Amino acid sequence: MVKQSKQGEGVAVVFDSGIGGLNLLCECARRAPQMHYYYVSDNQNVPYGDRSAEEILRLTLNALDGIEKLRPSALVIACNTVTAQCIDSLRKIFPFPVVGIQPAVKQAAEKGGKCLVLATEATVSSAPFKKLISRFAPADTAAVGCSGLADYIERNIFALPAVLPQGLLPDFSPNSVVLGCTHYAFVKEQIQNRYKCAVYDGIFGTASRFSEIVGMTDHFLPRAGIFDHSPHNAFKITFLRGNCDKNARIVKYLFGIETFD
Repeated sequence: MVKQSKQGEGVAVVFDSGIGGLNLLCECARRAPQMHYYYVSDNQNVPYGDRSAEEILRLTLNALDGIEKLRPSALVIACNTVTAQCIDSLRKIFPFPVVGIQPAVKQAAEKGGKCLVLATEATVSSAPFKKLISRFAPADTAAVGCSGLADYIERNIFALPAVLPQGLLPDFSPNSVVLGCTHYAFVKEQIQNRYKCAVYDGIFGTASRFSEIVGMTDHFLPRAGIFDHSPHNAFKITFLRGNCDKNARIVKYLFGIETFD
């Protein structure tokens, strides 16, 4: 059950189908530490990347049911697939700002050379993604739907190998790689080692946009500071729906509080 937030409390809701959005949640918390964060996930139905647009919207709205009671300053869609397929619908439905995440194609394009965009099938096939590619990406950009990669990460997060299994990544020789799914951030090092080039994602840019919307652009905490509940840093994270214990454990890992050993 979603309980109503107190009037005037700084609240932000971050949503992803599974664990991928935890990377963005932590980056938002570092930039706006005074907020009370609610992380909403749908681990039971993850991944969304191989589903139809209609089903993705239905699952998203089901997971987000009742969040209006939290009176959020913003809803952050920390899922590239949901952003690509549903962001316009979500902005029409909810009365507060809805921040989406996009692949950092423009940043990679500025580097030049061949660009490889790794995303889900649903993201790659979406009209907004195709528009983004045509607007910013160089002509020789390859956009690949990595069926199975997000699911593999979700299922093996506590024991990810140094080298990903054969078949999860395409054969390519790029000058840069763009991660079009927040799940992929958990294997950013493995991807970088595979392709031997710069790897970009949209996490920092989205967190910056979020901090602008909530009016907190003058804060930036070190990673360990997130769990310092001093009077100057009294924000907290509440996990709703999904696998809350799993998600909480990963957040502590991301901030160096715990390990997966």
